[in-house]
Amino acid sequence: MIRTVLPAEVEDVVALHGRARATYYPDGVPQDGTDWPAAWRSALARPDGRVLCVVEAGRIVGLASFRTPEGAAADTVKLFQFHVDPDHWGRGVGTALHAACVEEWQADGRRTAVLDVHVDNRRAQLFYRRQGWVPEPSEPGDHHLTMRFRPAAE
Repeated sequence: MIRTVLPAEVEDVVALHGRARATYYPDGVPQDGTDWPAAWRSALARPDGRVLCVVEAGRIVGLASFRTPEGAAADTVKLFQFHVDPDHWGRGVGTALHAACVEEWQADGRRTAVLDVHVDNRRAQLFYRRQGWVPEPSEPGDHHLTMRFRPAAE
């Protein structure tokens, strides 16, 4: 089942987010001082954003957070977070979640979607490319790769 994350599920979301991020930081997830429970509560409370999750057997196994980024055109959406529990990789969770995001973007008239993916997260980059995302040029030393997607039928 794919649905909106509930505020009471923030700790589950934070735990999944941490497990997923740990897979592409070989030296451990950087401790940058981010208060992730507060960040996720803020994402859930935003009237201009959505946080979707995939629930299997009563457990959140995938999540996606998106909204119009500051200063962007109204028909642009940014996928800020997209994670699947590593124990559920290869089972179609990410593909189903991505399809649900695209369906919402199309219904909302979004013509462009963007995201930033960590340069060392090759698995995610391959997933996004399979879904139709296209990388933008990047500079040497960048920590993230920006990718673009056209959700609306042209």
